[in-house]
Amino acid sequence: MPIPTDAFFLDHADGLPLQVQLRRQIIAAVAAGRFRPEEKLPSTRALARHLGVARVTVAQAFAELVSTDYLSSRDRSGHYISDTVERRLEAEPLAPAAAGFDWGQRIDGRFLRAQRRDRDHDWRRFAYPFVYGQADPTLVDHAAWRDCAMRTLGRREFDAVTGDLYDADDPELVDHIARQILPRRGISAGRDEILLTMGAQNALWLVAQVLLRAGTACAIEDPCYPGLREILAARAARVLPVPVDGSGLPPDAIPPGVAVVFTTASHQCPTNSTMPLPRRKQLLARAQAQGFAVVEDDYEFEMSFAGAPSPALKAIDRAGAVIYVGSFSKSVFPGLRLGYLVADPRVIAEARALRGMMLRHPPGHMQRTLAHFLSLGHYDAQANRMRRAYARRREVMLAAMAAEGLRLASPEATGGSSFWLAAPGGVDSAELAARLKRREVLIEPGAPFFHQPAAGQDFFRLAYSSIPSEHIPEGIRRIGATLRELGG
Repeated sequence: MPIPTDAFFLDHADGLPLQVQLRRQIIAAVAAGRFRPEEKLPSTRALARHLGVARVTVAQAFAELVSTDYLSSRDRSGHYISDTVERRLEAEPLAPAAAGFDWGQRIDGRFLRAQRRDRDHDWRRFAYPFVYGQADPTLVDHAAWRDCAMRTLGRREFDAVTGDLYDADDPELVDHIARQILPRRGISAGRDEILLTMGAQNALWLVAQVLLRAGTACAIEDPCYPGLREILAARAARVLPVPVDGSGLPPDAIPPGVAVVFTTASHQCPTNSTMPLPRRKQLLARAQAQGFAVVEDDYEFEMSFAGAPSPALKAIDRAGAVIYVGSFSKSVFPGLRLGYLVADPRVIAEARALRGMMLRHPPGHMQRTLAHFLSLGHYDAQANRMRRAYARRREVMLAAMAAEGLRLASPEATGGSSFWLAAPGGVDSAELAARLKRREVLIEPGAPFFHQPAAGQDFFRLAYSSIPSEHIPEGIRRIGATLRELGG
């Protein structure tokens, strides 16, 4: 790809000769990796016209760079970055960096401190990735998604998706969520009660910004979704962890004085336990009595393997205290980054205003493409296909774990796309994960899920959304063998 003329500029008020400025600018761009070997430079005529200088000025700068092997000249073709320039840069010592602006005085680092650092971005290179939240591309209906994208980019709809929606959302997608998705959870909501988000993570961030100030008390499950803890840490909220049991969050253990309670009632993260209906009613009664809001993250409600899922908290909430968080990341694909909030219109209005300040709205063409995917029946077909595949993987995994003597920490869990396991006594799951990585196996150690990381060393999570069935037995065998080596 040719280097555009806009990549060059000169300061005519600088004391340096223009030819020297141009030469130094090209050398700096090559050293920084912005200009790469074999990339073509603009013609001397075009660059001179762009910079407002004589053509001879550019020609002389290029000639000097050719003589020092930064550029190569090709007859009747032009000038290119030399294909030997990388070896030249490796041989030359770097110039000492000039003293720069002290950003340490302006940034307090609270977001970096809160950020989770245990995930592997290159998980695909591992043969046995028991990694949660990633997709198996073979289960995604690529042809259907492409057809929906082409519909969106067709002339009939192009005007609608190229405009700025300001703080609005695609009406077709909102309508389908209201009429088809939410009723499956027993939820009835109007347009003014629904807000589209950039996935569940963005939805939780919006809720935290709207409801919590620095020092405001909130209750979370322990263990819980690590991404929520990142958000709350950066918000400087006063976080009160509530240990979960085999039925999820116990309402009686919620401390007094909290403003918000965050829960994953359908599939507790990470244990996958389901909160029974009596406890859900008890939680809502306590919310009304104590005056706290309930944020329900209803991730993976589609993946239930023991009959119909229980109704959402939002479905049985009569006081309007529940804020519901939904996402298409697990049922369509994670890279889509589209989710939604359902709440009282006053909450949605405030969250919409905040979203408008930050990103206005999720990309319009993605919203409309998803609307087609839903309305044409592709979403239901794909969810059914995923459910069948996950059910098969779940069976294979249960058999393999039983054969290796692995112990489920939540044997009563019947949903989701992962298992929560207890490490044998004396085995640190972080050490287990480190050893397994050397054997092409990825697992998630328990520490990031707990308020006190040390409490998680006895647990780890194994997911099966991103690993094919035929790879599961060997991966589990390696986990079992490594556990025995560690004395478990």
